[in-house]
Amino acid sequence: MPITSSAHKALRASKSKRVFNLRRKSTIEKQLKEFRKLVAAQDKNGAGKLVPTIYQALDKAVKTGYIKANTSSRTKSRVMAALKKIA
Repeated sequence: MPITSSAHKALRASKSKRVFNLRRKSTIEKQLKEFRKLVAAQDKNGAGKLVPTIYQALDKAVKTGYIKANTSSRTKSRVMAALKKIA
């Protein structure tokens, strides 16, 4: 357990940040999982409708510092490449 008051404050901050980070992570993973299912099913319309929500989740994660900008860009690029491969 923390001893100093600053350590107590850091612990409180870290607990609250953890909640936000888990929420961001689950949102991104849920969207990507659904997207991958639709790509595997060759559903271009359904997958295309998910792209804006994936972009939004990634952009929010970058804005809050959960992931780096390059990680977001790489994921977006892979999403679009997978969408283009659907016949």
